[in-house]
Amino acid sequence: MQKSADKPNFEFIALMASLMSIVALAIDTLLPAIPNIGETINSYDSAEHQLFVTMIFLGLGFGQLFFGPLSDQYGRKPMVYAGFVVFGVASVICLSAPNLEMMVIGRILQGIGLSAHRTIAISIIRDLYKGDYMARVMSFVTAFFILVPVVAPAIGKLILDLFNWQTIFYVHLFLALMLWIWFWKRQPETLHPEYKIKFSLKSFVAGTKEMLRFPETVAFTFISGLVTGAFLVYLSSAQHIFEDQYGMREAFPYLFAALAISIGTSTFTNGTMVLRFGMRKLSLAATIAFSCIALVYVLLFWNSPNPSVVVLVSFLFFQFFCLGFMWGNFRSIAMEPIGHIAGIGAAINGFVSTMISVPIASWIGSYLDKTALPLFLGLSICGFLSVAIILVARRRKRLVAV
Repeated sequence: MQKSADKPNFEFIALMASLMSIVALAIDTLLPAIPNIGETINSYDSAEHQLFVTMIFLGLGFGQLFFGPLSDQYGRKPMVYAGFVVFGVASVICLSAPNLEMMVIGRILQGIGLSAHRTIAISIIRDLYKGDYMARVMSFVTAFFILVPVVAPAIGKLILDLFNWQTIFYVHLFLALMLWIWFWKRQPETLHPEYKIKFSLKSFVAGTKEMLRFPETVAFTFISGLVTGAFLVYLSSAQHIFEDQYGMREAFPYLFAALAISIGTSTFTNGTMVLRFGMRKLSLAATIAFSCIALVYVLLFWNSPNPSVVVLVSFLFFQFFCLGFMWGNFRSIAMEPIGHIAGIGAAINGFVSTMISVPIASWIGSYLDKTALPLFLGLSICGFLSVAIILVARRRKRLVAV
């Protein structure tokens, strides 16, 4: 197992966050432009528009299966470069898409390219850190990364007002190029030659079997999928809820930013608390709170119209505040025992969680027509299922220890 005595500096955290942030940028800057894109490609169904978001996650899931294991053979940096190339080609497809089908293909390919950045950023962090310290680093990286969703919709709307939706994709390409140069110049390779594993079906199967040996890794991989799926419902339908159900198109970027700030604040707080309380205690407490907040909303507004926007945003704010104590810790707990296969491990973890989250988001999102109630019902169900899995995994871990 690789170790590093160096503490992460600001540039390392910023660079890893930027690699992960390009994913959020490709999603969130496009949200205000979804109706405009729909008009251009003759798609006017809000359910179809959710595909612009969910399909990029589908690509993220599949892409990790290739880039993660290949990074264990060829190193982390070459795979990041390959991801940039795929993302660039996919962006050109989106720009020239004449219909919904080609736009969806482009978004899937964008997700495949971006999967290299997200997966390998996690692999690099795992190459250098482990345990609660990895959770601390992940929290600060995620807190930095959250700055993008805070400002991205507003940037997207500004670009849309001044130019057109195609310009948003050109901005993506320019920023991706700048990030590629930064990564190339400043980030050394973290996978030492002695830790390289040749990619083959046999090594992939062996890596999968190795992951299955650790109950917590399996449990928190599934939990990540459940919670991400519930959040993806919000992400893919936020524009529809605030603009169509509440008629607040102009205010949408600012409401989205406020909710992103809640996640960023709690994520940063998690980074300061995780070494004191431990990632397992913090994530369990946050998951319980996450589930209960959603349940309260469901009980209060069952068979009722949407409450005022202040009430809705308040519930979402506290709901998402819990997420900051969940995401980074879930991934760190899952990755802790498998640092020796970090590339394959991150790939399988990301693929499984994505394959769980995308169907959940698509199914729940299909019910989000007139009210936001299905969103909270989905958050509640996924949250309580996650709590149950955590408790079962903890009990099983104690029995194995005995």
